[in-house]
Amino acid sequence: MAPTKTQTQHTAEITPDTLAIDLRTAVMRTSRRLRVEATGDAITPGQYTVLAQLNEFGPRTLRELADREHVQAPSMTRIVNALAENGYVTRTPHPDDGRQVSIGITDAGRTVLAEARNQRTAWLARRVAGLSDEDRLVLSRAARIMQEMSGK
Repeated sequence: MAPTKTQTQHTAEITPDTLAIDLRTAVMRTSRRLRVEATGDAITPGQYTVLAQLNEFGPRTLRELADREHVQAPSMTRIVNALAENGYVTRTPHPDDGRQVSIGITDAGRTVLAEARNQRTAWLARRVAGLSDEDRLVLSRAARIMQEMSGK
């Protein structure tokens, strides 16, 4: 891979704005590629994110899921219906509000989520394997820094 203009600039010349643009672009492209290249046939990218939300935060209402995913309720209903048809989620009466339904992940949902995560990790590992030792060290440090930044 040929270095970008930013990569060839002296460190002191890299402004926060320029670095922010480069990082945003790289993160978005990588995220898109991970979704497209490694989702698999079992679940769609939208279904993956819903299962990940349920796995991490526990049961949620359709409205809570729609808000978290920034989609309209009918879209979330379609996603949840498909997940339920495959046995990846359950619908149970909401414990506090009988008018609502609580959506929870099943063991099958956890399994398909783990498989999709493994596919994504394997896809990215293949890409990383093609890098030099030096580039892998740089990416390792960058990953730690980005995790720290996103935690603030």
